[in-house]
Parts: sequence; structure tokens; C-alpha cells
Amino acid sequence: MSGIRSVARGTGSYLPEHILTNEELARRIDTSDEWIVQRTGIRQRHIAAEGELTSHLALKAAERALADAGFTASDIDLIVLATATPDQTFPATAVTVQAELGITRGAAFDLQAVCSGFVFGLATADAFLKSGAFERALVIGAETFSRILDWEDRGTCVLFGDGAGALVLEAVQADDAHGAGLLTSHLRSDGRHRSKLFVDGGPSSTGTVGHLRMEGREVFKHAVGMITDVIEDAFAATGESAQSIDWFVPHQANRRIIDASAQKLGIAPAKVVTTVDHHGNTSAASIPLALDLAVRDGRIRRGDLVLLEAMGGGFTWGSALLRW
Repeated sequence: MSGIRSVARGTGSYLPEHILTNEELARRIDTSDEWIVQRTGIRQRHIAAEGELTSHLALKAAERALADAGFTASDIDLIVLATATPDQTFPATAVTVQAELGITRGAAFDLQAVCSGFVFGLATADAFLKSGAFERALVIGAETFSRILDWEDRGTCVLFGDGAGALVLEAVQADDAHGAGLLTSHLRSDGRHRSKLFVDGGPSSTGTVGHLRMEGREVFKHAVGMITDVIEDAFAATGESAQSIDWFVPHQANRRIIDASAQKLGIAPAKVVTTVDHHGNTSAASIPLALDLAVRDGRIRRGDLVLLEAMGGGFTWGSALLRW
């Protein structure tokens, strides 16, 4: 490996205009705002409009990230798009975004690790940039999970929302990065747990899209331990600690999981970026959405040490530690 760092240059995000509140859901199914907030911390979520596709959300987030970075689309030669809800079975949603941006060089592909997708995408793009194969990457997390929900299942339909977030990475010689860049990433998967969080359809099995199914208690039981495992790996690899990080940006699945993970790791509540109350669980989009919010409101600044983590269906889970 060469002495190259993948440095964050810009962030962007997009949320559909329509907001679905807990009160509105309570008029459709047997639930209440109190029940949802107590168990998840979620108060509302954004829902894509009819005809609004995952690629539409991803494109808007990508354009905003490019503008924030001060780059044009022609500066990008790699797009890694994490999604579990692509526009089509194929081609990859990433190539649609590539075409809409007017990019005709390099590579674009989708990556599927469900809620861990953005962390997996970040690690993948980092490896390509460090290899010298590409110079600048767009890493995008984009989802329209509302399209795979069973709206009569109160255990799942209250949890998820739609959205997209993007991050621009640039390959920089380590001597010129001034300490910034992705310091380490740690990825895990364990397919023995795939039946605990899955979609009951697919081209090869049913020929249908299917709906999301989840054993909520089982997912919660595994989540905290798995999350803390890969975070401890990140600390061991870098010599950093819960005390030395400036910001913890976790996957926004459930407020109780976020709080329990931070408490177990000894991360101060003031360092935790949370958006689950307003966004719900946006799967691969949740971390870049939260990142963009925290960058734009001034919390995350150049030089800050930022810890990311996620867990998703599969099970998949991972962490990334970067100097902003």
C-alpha cells in the first residue's frame, strides 16, 4: 500500500418532502406516538413521493456533496452507492447517478450490506483510492425503504424512512493530508443470522420484491455486542479511545441501541450525533445523513476525530474512524 489517505472533502444529503408523523401512522395501524417514541425514539420519517426513485435521492445528495467539496462531476472517477432498494435489479443504481452527473470515466457500482452499506462502501472506496486506481470517489447511501415495508406490520413500518447522503473522498499523499483521512475500518458479516432481518422476496426466490421482516428482539440482542466489538477493534488499531474521539455518528436504527452502545463504550452523550427522531431508520443512508447534518450545523469541524458504526441485515456490521 502506498502512503495515501482518503480525505473527506464534502458532504451532502437529501430527504423527500413528505413527512409521515407518528400521529398519522396511529390513524392507519394499531399504534401510538407514545408507543413508538418509547421503544424507538422515532417521531417522524420522510417518505419518497410516487415516482421518486432511489437514484433521484442519491443524485441530489451527490450534487450537494460535490458543491460542498468545491468539485465538479468531472473530478470524480469512482462512485460506490450503498443501497438495498435499487431502482432496478440491474443495472446498478450507481450508473444511473453516474450518467445523470455526466461522468463518462472511471467506475460506478452498487454495494449491498443493508444498514451497514455506507460503512462497507466507505471501506471499499478507501481501498480503491489507496491502491492508486482512482483519485476521487463519491460514496453514497440511498434508500427508499418505504417501498419494501408491510404497512400493516406495526413492528417494522414505524421504523423506516427514505433518504440519501453522500461523501466525497479524495486520495491525498499522507504527508500532505495533515493527519486527515480515513484511519481504519473494520467489517464483519455472519450469515447465520440472516433470517432475523430479511426481505421475503427476490428475483431468484419468488420473482417479487417482497417485504421487510424482522425479529426485533433478536436484532436488539445482538446489536450492542456486535457494534462495540468493531469499535473496540478501531480503537486497538489506532490507539484512540472513547475519550479521544470528538464525535460518534452511529447508524440511526433505534435510540435505545444508540444509547446502550455509547454507554457500554463510555462515549459521552454530548458526543453522539442522533437523527433517528426525525429521519427514522434510513438504512444505508442514515450515517451520511447524520454526518451531513453535523457538518453543516458546525458540530463536526476540520481536525475532529469522527467514529462511525453500523449494523444491518445479514448480519453485517462495521466501524470506521476518520480524522475530518
